[in-house]
Amino acid sequence: MALQWCLCVLGAAAAIPWGSDPTAEAYAALKAKDYETAAARFREAIQRDAKRIEPRRELAYTLLKMGDTEDARDEFASIVKLAPEDWHSALEYGYLCHETGRIGEARRVFDHVRKAGDAASKAAAEQAFLNVDRPLMEAIRRWTNALAHDPNDYGAHLELARAAEQRGDGKTAAEHYRRAWELRPAGRGLLVDLGRARRMTGDEEGALAAWLAASRGGNPRAAEQAREFLPARYPYASEFRKAIELDRMNVELRRELAFLWLAVRKPREAEAEFAQLLEIAPDDLLSLAQLGMMRLERNDAAGALPLLEKVLRGNDPALVKRVRDAMNAKGLKPRAAVEPRGNKAMGDRSYEQGYMKDAERYYLAAHEENPRDHEVNLKLGWTYNMLRRDEEAIRYFEMARKSADRKQRAEAERAYHNLKPALARFRTTAWVLPVFSSRWHEGFTYGQLKTEMRIGKLPFRPYLSVRFVGDSQHAAGTLNPQYLSESSFIGGVGVATKPWKGLTGWAEAGNAVRYRERTDVGRMIPDYRGGLSYGHAFGRGIGSEAGWFAQTNADVVTLSRFRWNTLVYSQNKAGFTMPRLGGLEWQVAWNANLTVDRNREVWANFFDTGPGVRFRMRWMPPSMVWSVDVLRGRYLMDGYPLGPVYYDVRAGVWYAISR
Repeated sequence: MALQWCLCVLGAAAAIPWGSDPTAEAYAALKAKDYETAAARFREAIQRDAKRIEPRRELAYTLLKMGDTEDARDEFASIVKLAPEDWHSALEYGYLCHETGRIGEARRVFDHVRKAGDAASKAAAEQAFLNVDRPLMEAIRRWTNALAHDPNDYGAHLELARAAEQRGDGKTAAEHYRRAWELRPAGRGLLVDLGRARRMTGDEEGALAAWLAASRGGNPRAAEQAREFLPARYPYASEFRKAIELDRMNVELRRELAFLWLAVRKPREAEAEFAQLLEIAPDDLLSLAQLGMMRLERNDAAGALPLLEKVLRGNDPALVKRVRDAMNAKGLKPRAAVEPRGNKAMGDRSYEQGYMKDAERYYLAAHEENPRDHEVNLKLGWTYNMLRRDEEAIRYFEMARKSADRKQRAEAERAYHNLKPALARFRTTAWVLPVFSSRWHEGFTYGQLKTEMRIGKLPFRPYLSVRFVGDSQHAAGTLNPQYLSESSFIGGVGVATKPWKGLTGWAEAGNAVRYRERTDVGRMIPDYRGGLSYGHAFGRGIGSEAGWFAQTNADVVTLSRFRWNTLVYSQNKAGFTMPRLGGLEWQVAWNANLTVDRNREVWANFFDTGPGVRFRMRWMPPSMVWSVDVLRGRYLMDGYPLGPVYYDVRAGVWYAISR
């Protein structure tokens, strides 16, 4: 029996591949382009020997091939920690930091390599450093000048703080993050940024104060971000005091400090803190009850009774019971009959102080008491909107549209129509952009009619679309890329993702029907297209207050009709929103536009830039904007028949509607 057991053990041991090399298997998988297997084997090799550099480097490059840029960046970060003088990996780490939006870290890495690296890496790092640093310097200069004109420009303070932080100037970043937060105290996330900037300067106490203040407040997301920076231990009273010095109106912060004083048996300090809290939040029921019962405990009935009576008028049954029990135990009775404060009033107080969950609870109770109180319905709608529960918000906005009060009804109508397009099962949008070009002596029109369907909470929406792309007269002949590509109505079926931080993906299949006769292609041909679209705007929009603005739109589009060519468009403008002139709302801007393609077509690679103006009259629909741009452009490839340089005056109007 013992012999059989030994033979089994030996056989099992012989079956274990002790000599297997996960690195060799990873390289074999790479050769077969099985990147997932290769990545798994490289990770296995790293687990066996965490100090080996080569498997980490190969894993990083494999992740890049898989499109996992952030994971690849993190692997290069590990290499830099293990081998600080691996300058090639340091450069790769810097490039990936820049690509993934960690501009400050990229600048720090390039700065280190250009000063301490070998000769080859120094040259590359120097150029990379300048490519990162120069735009930051320019941004700091630009926003500093903007603040010289308007010291209370929130956007300028914020952009200056971000640029300074990315450039490693923690002192300037902290100064302007704090000023931006003072201008908009509801932006609790700015306290997280302030703490990060203070830490850069070595001010750990100041950083902790900012994060502690952010962790106690009405913004759950900012609180969660701040807690990641806080130590695992509970904050000390001195740290609470420093946070309160920064954020004096933070009721939750003051209340927690007061209860901390009670926990460490310092009732005098607790009572003083509750009293200070009630100076800024006189209707905070919990603080009223606690301070009142503390005074009652030391037989200060005169000081306790006004506070406890306010609690009895409140609408917190548990707290009311505690107060009544405490008063009965002392034989103390209210000076007069106390009527509880209504749910509606309590909801108003909670909403004003930023306690949205409490506001929801009180407003729902008020709605149950009187479903036809449309003021409550309107406030419930705004509460759910603040809680990012728009499907519930729109239901209450719809109820409030029936209000007899004209002002309430108008406010509910606006809110309802603002939310409806994003929440409707079917949504139809249409836009049109007629443009005249002096370069082509011709007018062009672009437009689309699209109906999309929302399916539950899926992150994408199918749609039906009809596009139109055409020109006025066909005067430009075969030199006109519009003629080469379109002159058609294009019907299609597609799918688009929901926008995420300004980015949308889409794909579409259909047929193009030409309205102009051509001999080289048929009147109806298949059309497949898809890509990514990104748009973002900063600063003051047209029609708002005067101030700086910037806008960028970028598209990556693959078109079957261009031999499956992929085109990249980038249209950018920055300028100033001018003060209104009567009914005229207008902006002056500088344009910078770039178009390139994968197939290297001569006509599809060009850059143009120049001044422009955008304008509208106040009586026009909000989505209608006219523009005139004067541009100088250059083709990026040789061989264009009309020469490499061109000039163009473009005038157009954008109009869009949504139902």
